[in-house]
Amino acid sequence: MSAAYANGQRVADVPIDEAGGWARRPGHLVWIGLYEPSAELLGDIQAQFGLHPLAIEDARAAHQRPKLERYGDCLFVVARTAQRVDGRITLGETHLFVGRGFVVTVRHGASVSYAPVREKTEACPDLLAHGEDYILHAVLDFIVDNYGPVMETVLSEVEAIEDCILKRELRPDEVERLYLLRRDLLRLRTAVVPLVEVCRKLEHGDMVAIDEEMQPLFRDVSDHLLRVQDEIDAMREVLAFAFEASVMLGQAQQTVITRRLAAWAAILAVPTAIAGIYGMNFEVMPELKWRYGYFIVLAGIFTACAVLYWRFRKNGWL
Repeated sequence: MSAAYANGQRVADVPIDEAGGWARRPGHLVWIGLYEPSAELLGDIQAQFGLHPLAIEDARAAHQRPKLERYGDCLFVVARTAQRVDGRITLGETHLFVGRGFVVTVRHGASVSYAPVREKTEACPDLLAHGEDYILHAVLDFIVDNYGPVMETVLSEVEAIEDCILKRELRPDEVERLYLLRRDLLRLRTAVVPLVEVCRKLEHGDMVAIDEEMQPLFRDVSDHLLRVQDEIDAMREVLAFAFEASVMLGQAQQTVITRRLAAWAAILAVPTAIAGIYGMNFEVMPELKWRYGYFIVLAGIFTACAVLYWRFRKNGWL
């Protein structure tokens, strides 16, 4: 989508091949939104706005780290988007070219449309009159806000796993899920942390002059990102503790089973040992010819086993 604005008002939907001419008109701003554009379309955009070849190459290839770069009078910003796809956190990218009279957004991968951002900015003409700075803030704020639903779904899943750990030992598929969640959160963290530095540079105008009225807005985005980062770190710790607790509970259960087996083995060793002794092929053995010897031996075996069972039961092994 490509639209032209003047004094915070949308004045026309313009073809992309005419966007450069509209952007050079005094007091006009062109906002172009693209999703995985072709090399030819990016080349056309580059020719109209004089974008740097390295920035165009990054926008075409994607798989970039969040960053802020300046090429002449043009600002190039890379931000990572996040969505839940089939139960996994999937990352996408948004590349923004910001220059005098134009803003170009290029989306790759998992990313929702920025149509709601347009509607929100067009509903606030006073803010949109600030031009490129406000659009840049609106897009970054929208990206950061979309981290929230992703974090909420992960949090609910983490809490469910915590409840299971307290009740029973985790199944192998649940342990695998723990690992995948923790890895996804790590990937999300690598997308969030560099974006904090990008917003701080925009807040302080380190690389480009940002309207003073817009700088607090970028500070607000930075605060949201820091809160998301804290939530990610907290959930990763919870998942780590959950994994450790699962391992410890499994070891404790194995210890209980081992103790029970050892206790029964000790009890069964008594009749086994006595039967082994009297099973020897010797003619002269104590009480071998005694009339009540068999019953006395059985009574002794039963008594010894009962005493052992009582002691193991008392010590919690049975």
